[in-house]
Amino acid sequence: MTDRRGNEPPPRKRGAAPGRGNPPSKAQPRRPSATDSARNAPQRPESTRERLLRKAREEQERAQAAAAPRPVKKAAAKRPPSGTTPRKQAPAAKKTAAKKTAAKKSAAKTTTGRPVKKTATRPVKKSSGRKRPPQNRPAPRPKKRKVRKAPRMLRLGRPALRLRMTFGVMAFVLSLFAGRLVLLQGVDPDSYAQAATKENARSYILHANRGTIEDRNGVELAVTEDAVAITADPQQTKPVAQQLAAILAPKLTGTTTAKLVAAMSGPGRYTRLARQVSPTIWSAIQAEIKAANVPIAEQNKGKPTEQQAPMLAGLYTEEDPIRSHPNGNIAATVVGVTGTDGKGQSGLEYGLNDKLSGKDGQAMYEVDAKGNKIPNANHTVQEPKPGLGVQLTLDTDLQFFAQKRIEQAVKQYKASSGTVVVMDVKSGELMAMANYPTFDPNKKYTSSDLNNPALERSYEPGSVQKVVTMAALADAGLISLNTKIPVPGSIEVQRRIIKDHWPHGTINLTISGVIAKSSNVGTIIAAQQMPIPQFVKYLHDFGFGEPTGLNFPGETKGLLTPGDEWPELTRSNVAFGQGLSVNAVQETAAVNAVANGGVYVPPKLVRNYIDANGATVPNQTAPARRVVSEKAAKEVTTMMEAVTAKKGTAPQAAIDGYLVAGKTGTAQQVDPKTGKYGKWATSFAGFAPADNPRFVTYVVLHDPSDGVRGGGLQGGPVFRDVMSYALQKYVVPPTGAQQPNIPLTWTSSKR
Repeated sequence: MTDRRGNEPPPRKRGAAPGRGNPPSKAQPRRPSATDSARNAPQRPESTRERLLRKAREEQERAQAAAAPRPVKKAAAKRPPSGTTPRKQAPAAKKTAAKKTAAKKSAAKTTTGRPVKKTATRPVKKSSGRKRPPQNRPAPRPKKRKVRKAPRMLRLGRPALRLRMTFGVMAFVLSLFAGRLVLLQGVDPDSYAQAATKENARSYILHANRGTIEDRNGVELAVTEDAVAITADPQQTKPVAQQLAAILAPKLTGTTTAKLVAAMSGPGRYTRLARQVSPTIWSAIQAEIKAANVPIAEQNKGKPTEQQAPMLAGLYTEEDPIRSHPNGNIAATVVGVTGTDGKGQSGLEYGLNDKLSGKDGQAMYEVDAKGNKIPNANHTVQEPKPGLGVQLTLDTDLQFFAQKRIEQAVKQYKASSGTVVVMDVKSGELMAMANYPTFDPNKKYTSSDLNNPALERSYEPGSVQKVVTMAALADAGLISLNTKIPVPGSIEVQRRIIKDHWPHGTINLTISGVIAKSSNVGTIIAAQQMPIPQFVKYLHDFGFGEPTGLNFPGETKGLLTPGDEWPELTRSNVAFGQGLSVNAVQETAAVNAVANGGVYVPPKLVRNYIDANGATVPNQTAPARRVVSEKAAKEVTTMMEAVTAKKGTAPQAAIDGYLVAGKTGTAQQVDPKTGKYGKWATSFAGFAPADNPRFVTYVVLHDPSDGVRGGGLQGGPVFRDVMSYALQKYVVPPTGAQQPNIPLTWTSSKR
């Protein structure tokens, strides 16, 4: 576009000139008339300069309108379309248009400094109403216009800062890797190595061999034998569950065909069908399955795979050792049993479980995704540590004989139970501890069968307790073999009448006669000479009211009135064996102290412990202690010899060729149902040879109900048979001593 500054022609008359900057329009074919001059000339195109000025003004006006209230807009005149003649304007409109044109010219002059050409003005729309009065009222409040926020401009990056930040992040990440590497390889590498190994390794428990329990001669009473647990894969056994159950059910105990079918048809890939199955039974099961598969294999020959009948398969085994008792019920109540978990449940199996069980080992093998061992892969094996073997003091042969003999007596006299205890006098070792009823650990049993009454049952001992009373009195110098006591038929103690077991008037008995006749009244008269605290001390020295030291599970320590401030009635009852309770081993050990010359030897049941290499470690027990003098023990032994004489209360206990010392006992027992005396216990305790004792044997029968009740009649024969067997087995020769002629009574003329 050519700049016309300085040489543009003079302005043309209004309405004749075209728009500024445009070439003049062609002449009209006719001259314009007055009517045409009155109308607005056609609008010429807007020049570039005008457009720029207009845009600048519009921007300025918009800025002012945004800052101040906007005035009310006037009605704008419509611009006629090009090529049409504008309508006549009213005189007022013409004047207004002329004023606007003049204002534009002056504004253009002011801006550019030179005159501005006339431009055609837009026709103004005629106002249809009255002319508005001057606006002297406040402008209406403009609507708030939402101001657009300017778009955020991206700032140019700073390469140096960006590089530093990148290096900082990289350094931080690398420091984390370095710290983790130090932790893995330097601080705790083993734990992470083990965690990684667990991901692809499987562990297997290596069961430790449980220690053997044997008698004093090495005869096995409890051993661990190989056995298996039968398992199944239900995915394999489900199609043939019924056929497999028919084979297994008759050979397994504690299960049924229905239970086996349900287990072999369930979900999963593993189920346990039976535990601790002997290898013999498993071999029989395998043989029967193999025989059943022969006709199935013949039937499947030549058939397509999908038409073949399923074979009997899917049974497996795991190592599951079993505890076996080669000698059945011999010493079963002493040895005890183990549970299916291999831990002791009763007897010595329970009491010595920590020593017997040992420590299980573990093998770790690497496996593949299917759980199969990887050949030649890394594996670790922690060998199991076998348990200690236990050698008891019991003699299996003597134990067997004692069990059979007490069983006969219980059945003969219709007693509820019976016990026989045999002790070695010098060592205190228990040679036999027989109970009846008993049980066979290899067969089915109940929890009530697991008790060991010899240690777990307490009762009132009766007249056998008079041996201890006389030993204490003799040791205190209050009696001797020459002591003579007038014994009435009864005695009153704290308004209680106490009688002997047979009716009589006043009789003259020596102290030996009191023991031989088992006089309660004579014993009370003799015991009243000793102060009660001193008497209580002797009882504790003999082991009453205290544990035996065997540490046998469930052992009772009996019942002895605490303290030493007893009433006279308690002392009188305890003196002849009522008013206190004991267990059979306690009473045996007390009588053994008299047989051992006044020295109490704690009973012993475990002789040695045997390690895996066969080395023996002796079991240590409490030391022996003297409770009465040797002279006192000898005097009481002489009194007891009179019991087995022809005039004593137990001639049935005498053994041909041997001098036997003994004491009978018949005691009332409290009925647990009524809480009153209503039952009885008959007993006999003795030792032989009396002049050089080797064994003490104690027999007790609970609740005998048939025959004449008495310790000599019922317990004496059992004592005789068991003691004779022990003396013969251990080849104890007779001493040749004769039965002494001990006076049991006296007359007043001989005083």
